[in-house]
Amino acid sequence: MRFRHPDGTTVHLAYCTNVHPAETLDGVIAQLRDHCEPVRRRLGRDRLGIGLWLAKDAAHALVTDPSALRGLRTELDRRGLEVVTLNGFPYEGFGAEEVKYRVYKPDWADPERLDHTTALARVLAGLLPDDVTEGTISTLPLAWRTANDDGRAEAARAALRTLAERLDAIEELTGRSLRVGLEPEPGCVVETTRDAIAPLTAIGRDRIGICVDTCHLATSFEDPDTALDALAEARVPVVKSQLSAALHAEHPHLPEVREALAAFAEPRFLHQTRTATAAGLRGTDDLDEALAGHALPDAAPWRAHFHVPLHAAPAAPLTSTLPVLKTALTRLVGGPVPLTRHLEVETYTWQALPPELRPKGRTQLAEGIAAELTLARDLLTDLGLKELP
Repeated sequence: MRFRHPDGTTVHLAYCTNVHPAETLDGVIAQLRDHCEPVRRRLGRDRLGIGLWLAKDAAHALVTDPSALRGLRTELDRRGLEVVTLNGFPYEGFGAEEVKYRVYKPDWADPERLDHTTALARVLAGLLPDDVTEGTISTLPLAWRTANDDGRAEAARAALRTLAERLDAIEELTGRSLRVGLEPEPGCVVETTRDAIAPLTAIGRDRIGICVDTCHLATSFEDPDTALDALAEARVPVVKSQLSAALHAEHPHLPEVREALAAFAEPRFLHQTRTATAAGLRGTDDLDEALAGHALPDAAPWRAHFHVPLHAAPAAPLTSTLPVLKTALTRLVGGPVPLTRHLEVETYTWQALPPELRPKGRTQLAEGIAAELTLARDLLTDLGLKELP
């Protein structure tokens, strides 16, 4: 979906396909048929943007076979779909029964991460629509915090400098300008937007910036205005933003609130949980840890890294951090000049929701994704952007 900003530039809105598990190119093509095109039709759009997730094997197949890449581009065109951004965070196995800590491997100190992201960039250069010259990729925020030391930190910075050089070369060859954004996430070396400033400044490449995920921003109790002001002052570019909402519990000390939260503790993904205290941010790696005994202070609200559907906040006594998303979006694209031109709805946890909230089959999933995109569209038009055909 495309929008015209009041300054005349085009802002792209997509939804991320990491909600649909697929490890191979055949699986990706099936996603387009079974999920993405039905969402487009429900929205009544001739064209729908998708933030494509390509696992290692699918990316390798595309980068080593020009005919396969041309075939995917043809399939996108045929189904009324376009790609200007990729989700390069998960490497493989994102649809496994248990993902948890595996999603942070390989990290940026491992050569596989550089190789994979380079492959994604080459693929994206071939998938961009003919009238689009800029593409973006979101990626792991360096590493999980316990997998980091000085040596690995320097290796990660060196890898990102090499990536920037490769992106320069891609633009020289193709005319396509590609940028990569580190996506701060609770528990990682770069947990907050402020954590991103020092390493990105040290890397010193315009090609490498930040991807602002509004669920992660909220989970870490970051104020959007403060965060974006700091990034602007440091001249760190917002490469893209993922529009998502976290799980919010206002009164976590109450038994009924803990019972409601327990329904969201599940075995597939990590749901890092945070609370703001007078001594600073406190947290656990997962929601079930927070609920066990007194692992986390409960005198102030809790937020959990659980991407809840944008249009459907959990039932009381829980809610979502949609207000944080709205504030961030106002700053990102509501000003005289957009801070980013690539927006991506990223609710990958539909099948991890409590059983009574999960979509039952493809049709309900398509309805839910379409409803999220409709909400995002309405927020954008309320900010003065004009939806384009």
